[in-house]
Amino acid sequence: MEITHDHRCSSLQDMPICYDTTTITGHRPGQLCSVFPTSNAAVSSVQDLYDFICTGPLIKKLGLTPEMVASTMDQWLECGLHLCRLFGMNELNLTTAQKARLYRYYIPVYLWCEDQILDHRSKFRDGDEITPLVIGVSAPQGCGKTTLVFALDYLFRVTGRNSATLSIDDFYLTAEDQAKLQTENPGNSLLELRGNAGTHDLPFSIDTLTGLRKLAKEGMKMKLPRYDKSAFGGRGDRANPSTWPEVEGPLEVILFEGWMLGFRPLPNEVVKAVDPLLEVVNKCLETYYDAWDKFIESWLIIKIKDPSCVFQWRLQAEIAMREEGKPGMSDEEVLDFVSRYLPAYKAYLPILYSEGPKSSDPEKLLVVEIGEGRNPIISS
Repeated sequence: MEITHDHRCSSLQDMPICYDTTTITGHRPGQLCSVFPTSNAAVSSVQDLYDFICTGPLIKKLGLTPEMVASTMDQWLECGLHLCRLFGMNELNLTTAQKARLYRYYIPVYLWCEDQILDHRSKFRDGDEITPLVIGVSAPQGCGKTTLVFALDYLFRVTGRNSATLSIDDFYLTAEDQAKLQTENPGNSLLELRGNAGTHDLPFSIDTLTGLRKLAKEGMKMKLPRYDKSAFGGRGDRANPSTWPEVEGPLEVILFEGWMLGFRPLPNEVVKAVDPLLEVVNKCLETYYDAWDKFIESWLIIKIKDPSCVFQWRLQAEIAMREEGKPGMSDEEVLDFVSRYLPAYKAYLPILYSEGPKSSDPEKLLVVEIGEGRNPIISS
């Protein structure tokens, strides 16, 4: 089905944007554009863009046909323009990497999320209070999940959906409780600092997620917890509640993201073979399903081939920060930081990728495999 150049001009040039991206979400974007390479690419016609979309690795996975893409090109173009404005990109001169990130990754995932929301809402009868859908986003550190969630949240809001975002980071123990945990586990580097299972306030997360799912009426309000990673010299602490953003019902979707969402405990001999220090972490993980995963109805899993990518991605981010004159970890500090997470990746990622999260519905699970460039690739 041919798409004309005139179609493109009217969609891209005449579409108004009326949202302030600095206030639209409680999480600030930070260095969101650092994941986009900046080499130039030729401007494509809408026909070229259509062909580019149709050859993306997620199209068949999402059950989209070329005819379905053609019939919804207005929506693709609208979403693309919104994201270009969000990230400060020139929609008429996207790099190949930028085009892939938007049209082969963010927008297809957004469309999948929309389908999940519509399916969720269809199960309620007229007059029922519709609880928000909780979508879990499980992705290793450094792979761009914060940027992805930021983009999805923005698209929900500019298209009229009331959404909220949470990270497992928001539920870290307070600095005082983290210090107690370290004292109770001397010599265990995996629990010395925040990160692994055992370093989160699970009752607090249960209360928060339970409260958010009740925001089904107009006028109901709730503050979203936030964690300040810069407190106590970078060791972190829960942010002052006066700084937490507030959301108002009725909520339609909650994006809940984290590097270890969906991890499930394994037999002790399995984790011991990976790293003896992981035994305590594995024991702590037994209580995480009831605190996090049971609230999640739809799952987005970002898959990587090799956990060593986490080190490279983190190193790139820290180098970029140092080059901009901002505080950043040294290469040695990055290695030490990432080494505290690698045992969990090695132990828990294989079963997450092969079986999905515990009790997850295959119809509500999307696995996106990304390469070193952080863009989707054909799944192996």
